[in-house]
Amino acid sequence: MNNFFDFKLDSLQGKPDVLGTQRGNVVLAVNVASKCGLTPQYTGLEQLQDKLVGRGFSVVGFPCNQFGGQEPGSAQEIAEFCSSTYGVSFPLSEKLEVNGASRAPLYDWLTAKDNGYPGDITWNFEKFLIGRDGKVLKRYSPRTTPDDPGLQKDIEAAL
Repeated sequence: MNNFFDFKLDSLQGKPDVLGTQRGNVVLAVNVASKCGLTPQYTGLEQLQDKLVGRGFSVVGFPCNQFGGQEPGSAQEIAEFCSSTYGVSFPLSEKLEVNGASRAPLYDWLTAKDNGYPGDITWNFEKFLIGRDGKVLKRYSPRTTPDDPGLQKDIEAAL
């Protein structure tokens, strides 16, 4: 597949094609976890979502339990935590793996050499900026916070 929006993933609630519903938007794709030192980034991600959703932007979270077992819950537990603790309104996919032999095809594609940002995901909250055309525009380290001026500038340029 050559386009982010073509990958078929269910939402955390089991609804089909969470990425297809974002087609035409600028997306910040983030592997997320509920019990990580970086989990408070949910606050900034939700602020980005609230601020920019009307301009064709969305955060999409991908729960992953590969780093220190920091996303151990069921889909219902993850959804409840994100909603009640951080007021998350942006889409969350089903739980998936981002590295290794069972890596989700989406993450094979995101980290492919051909997309310009190769290499394994280093930790929870690594981010990819996706253009309206479904191509990878940039990759950000887990420690890049949602209010980082460089990230904000890149999102604005993509919008």
